Amino acid sequence: MLYGSRLSTCIVLCFALTGCAANDLMLKRQAESEAKVEHLLQSSRKAEARLNEMSDQIQTRDEQFKATASQITQLQETIRDLRASQDELKARFALLAHQTATPKIEVVNPEPTSKGKDTGPPAEYVKAFGLYSANNFADAITAFEAFLKNNPQSDYAANALYWIGECHYSLSDLPKAKEIFFKVAGDYPNSPKAPDALLKLGYTLAAMKEKEKAHAIFESLTKSYPSSPAATKARERLTAN
Repeated sequence: MLYGSRLSTCIVLCFALTGCAANDLMLKRQAESEAKVEHLLQSSRKAEARLNEMSDQIQTRDEQFKATASQITQLQETIRDLRASQDELKARFALLAHQTATPKIEVVNPEPTSKGKDTGPPAEYVKAFGLYSANNFADAITAFEAFLKNNPQSDYAANALYWIGECHYSLSDLPKAKEIFFKVAGDYPNSPKAPDALLKLGYTLAAMKEKEKAHAIFESLTKSYPSSPAATKARERLTAN
């Protein structure tokens, strides 16, 4: 009986020890599993944070790209405008590079003379120029415009139109001055006032903060009239800028 009792006790102890070992193994595996899950969660959080960071970087670069694309579009539009202006000027002034004309002598208030090719400026023109010389620009504009209306084919028509532009420039009416100077150079390409009109057109554009267009006008002037006084002044502006 004693031997059987001891054997039973040993068997029970063996089962108990086996159960403890199995339980320890389960606890160990559970801990390992929890550790792996925690590692995966940490990796997932890091990946999510990195993904968010990359998303922010992509969004920032996309905004930068859009801004750059907008700037490029604006530059392309500016270049197209400049090319259009240059093409139009080249078309109008192509003949000027090989042509010269005898300049008219501007006078202020000489004795009135009768109209004629060899008798000097018409009295109506002289009166208008006298108003301009006296800084009476508004009345000078009216007088020059009347002269042009009455004498559209006069040898002094280009001069009269040029001085109208000068009057508007002096009155700080830059858009109108720009229009007039461009018209002088375009409508009277053989006039000695054409180089001066181009020069003042460049000045006007510069005053209007259209520096690139002004630069293009000055360059066109120096190429079309390399030996003119207006070209010398244009070169000075190009060098200064």
